[in-house]
Amino acid sequence: MNSVYKIIEIIGVSDKSWEDAAKSAIQTASKSVKELRVAEVKELDITIGDDGKMAFRAKLKLSFKYTD
Repeated sequence: MNSVYKIIEIIGVSDKSWEDAAKSAIQTASKSVKELRVAEVKELDITIGDDGKMAFRAKLKLSFKYTD
């Protein structure tokens, strides 16, 4: 059986950790994108605000299956 997949890129942000940022991004995407298959972490970074507060960012590539 043949399958077709689409890949999208998303970024999750958390004030706790990169893991929390990635998890939040996947959970949010799964509400509107069905048939998620693979999440690949492409980049991790931290933004630092003027007040010194840090935000962990995880850039992910998500693949999902096209369905009939």
